[in-house]
Amino acid sequence: MRSVAIVGRPNVGKSALFNRLAGKKISIVHDQPGVTRDRITAVCKLGSSPFEIVDTGGIGAEPDPDFAEDTQAAAEIAIESADVLLFIVDGQEGAMPLDRDLARKMRGAGRPVILVVNKVDTDGHENFVTDFARMGFDLTLGVSAAHGRGVEELIGEIDKLLPTAQETEAALPAPKLAFVGRPNVGKSSLVNAILNDRRAIVSDIPGTTRDTVDVAYELEGKSFVLCDTAGIRHRSSHDSSVEVFSVMRSEQTIERADLCILVIDATVGVTVQDKKIAGLIQEAHKAALIVLNKWDLVAEEGRSESSLLKEHIERLQGDLFFLNYAPVVVLSAKTGENVKRLFTQVEKIRQHATRRTGTGELNRLLRAAMERQGPPSRGNKRFKLLYVTQLVPKDPAPFQPPHFLLFVNDPRLLPDSYFTYLCARLREKWEFPGLPILFKKRGREQKDAS
Repeated sequence: MRSVAIVGRPNVGKSALFNRLAGKKISIVHDQPGVTRDRITAVCKLGSSPFEIVDTGGIGAEPDPDFAEDTQAAAEIAIESADVLLFIVDGQEGAMPLDRDLARKMRGAGRPVILVVNKVDTDGHENFVTDFARMGFDLTLGVSAAHGRGVEELIGEIDKLLPTAQETEAALPAPKLAFVGRPNVGKSSLVNAILNDRRAIVSDIPGTTRDTVDVAYELEGKSFVLCDTAGIRHRSSHDSSVEVFSVMRSEQTIERADLCILVIDATVGVTVQDKKIAGLIQEAHKAALIVLNKWDLVAEEGRSESSLLKEHIERLQGDLFFLNYAPVVVLSAKTGENVKRLFTQVEKIRQHATRRTGTGELNRLLRAAMERQGPPSRGNKRFKLLYVTQLVPKDPAPFQPPHFLLFVNDPRLLPDSYFTYLCARLREKWEFPGLPILFKKRGREQKDAS
């Protein structure tokens, strides 16, 4: 897809403009310099045809010296791959020495550049644009990212500079794979190992990834969006308002993901916070896969790797028993060991998500299960299963869990524990790896109940 990169020094409003063009709040906007470290992408649909927009970290200054080099590297990758550059400056602050340095960098990039003077909020601010004309760019526009002023004109100019779109037909969205977990378990390292690219910044400092970073990825003709998220810590552990926003964004990513990949640190094992994150995935009824990362650091003298592996997996599955449908992949993002197995499991889950059970076979299976172990009675009433069928969604989504409609005498007579039993019988027959099984109950004289 055609790409437009938003670049500039820290705190000039790049993320605010990104959100304005995306039509929703994706990048975190905060008056603390250096909030955006990675390059973040979204699709802008405001022009004649869609194009990708890329938000980058501030270039040149060092508000966060631990990440200055990586932030600049990420921005330079975005510049190299973009078709058009939006060079953002702060009209209210005026031209700064760093702006002039970046202007030389933009001219040397060999890409069309629009100099965007931000924070031109009123007619009285139009002179801000004139102040930047001496930089010598062919096209200089004043906008207010906060209020939307001048954005329509900016979109028109972007349309003129972008190459003609080769494909304008709407395509099915690529499935979103969300990498979630506690801070410092190796989520970004795993994304980078998959991409074989330093697209996401990797550090041993917890909290490195602040925004959810969506990255397009293609494997053997299949497209995916890899969503690298901020580490989710306990609410009481947040040390800044930026981190609170980051964690909220990670939790929202679970909701919008098609498949959640929970990354666990093999050297630590399952913690209380890991269980809470797994609970978020379960509550959202999402397809799931568990990654036991940092396996290269696990070794015990006198123990074979196979027995050690078996022990770790059994312990993990015991701790996360409520997410028992999720397959476990043991790997090392650092060495690349078994990383390819991750997408073997992803493909297996995808294939099972398209499985459709025969209605006759489904009814025979559940009736036999109920004869083998009947549901508990309530008073003098006993639950009866009249008929069951698998619901076929009108608008299928990738990795959609199987959903079954049960016609029963009275949904209130069936406890959740018995549904667990029925789910186990379904998995014995059809497996459904990585997919939660959903039931909807319909009584004789009652509306659907889930």
